[in-house]
Amino acid sequence: MDYSPAFEIAATSDRYVYPLFLFVIMLPIMPEIESLPEGASLQRHNLNHQAVEDYLKTIYMLAQDESPVSTSRIAEARGVKPASATSMIQRLAKFKLVNYEKHYGVTLTDAGEKVALEVIRHHRLIELYLIEALGFTWDEVHEQADILEHVISEKLEERIAAALNHPKFDPHGDPIPGKDGAMAWVDARPLTFHTLGDHLIITRILDDSNAELLRYLAELGLIPGAHIRIVAVAPFAGPITLEVGGETKVIGQKAASEILVKVDD
Repeated sequence: MDYSPAFEIAATSDRYVYPLFLFVIMLPIMPEIESLPEGASLQRHNLNHQAVEDYLKTIYMLAQDESPVSTSRIAEARGVKPASATSMIQRLAKFKLVNYEKHYGVTLTDAGEKVALEVIRHHRLIELYLIEALGFTWDEVHEQADILEHVISEKLEERIAAALNHPKFDPHGDPIPGKDGAMAWVDARPLTFHTLGDHLIITRILDDSNAELLRYLAELGLIPGAHIRIVAVAPFAGPITLEVGGETKVIGQKAASEILVKVDD
């Protein structure tokens, strides 16, 4: 992909780059592609481009749980009607970005997966950059990255990656795809799978788009890299009591299910 950069950066320290100029872009609410007049070719092109990337990324993420991915799951994830999702999927199939068979589901082609991984790489690098260089908090960056992932150039992407020392994980513990699409893998399971007395390390927060959840977990000190011990588990799917940094914290099963952990050797 080749985009105009949303901002320019310049090195000002040994570790990070800071913005030289920030262009504040007033982004209106995106209209539906189909509602635009045929003459509005540039706007239609930009919306189609972003929509294609969003769908491919969504299909990739959903496929991590179950593949092929049903059109109903895609529609739910995108917040659109099933008919709209089916229409877009048929377009993607026409351009050989997905394999689609009615009543079977959707899988990405090699070309579609390559695009999805590139967008995910942009997203996760941007999230980390916004925190490290611009002082955003981890509950603020997902929404910003959703916008900027579509507009940064490959040159800017590489500058950001180099400035951050080519990180393997984003602020929420999600692996960042390399230029070749390869990602680091961590053997981790939800906190709710573990039992009393287990010593664990938090590796990842699954729902990184839930700002309220992220703020709540941060207040409890339950962030990637934190060492924890299960002190108590209430019966009948009750709350879990943890030792975190020498303090006792209590968390419900629903929130705990969003936390991936590995055994602390």
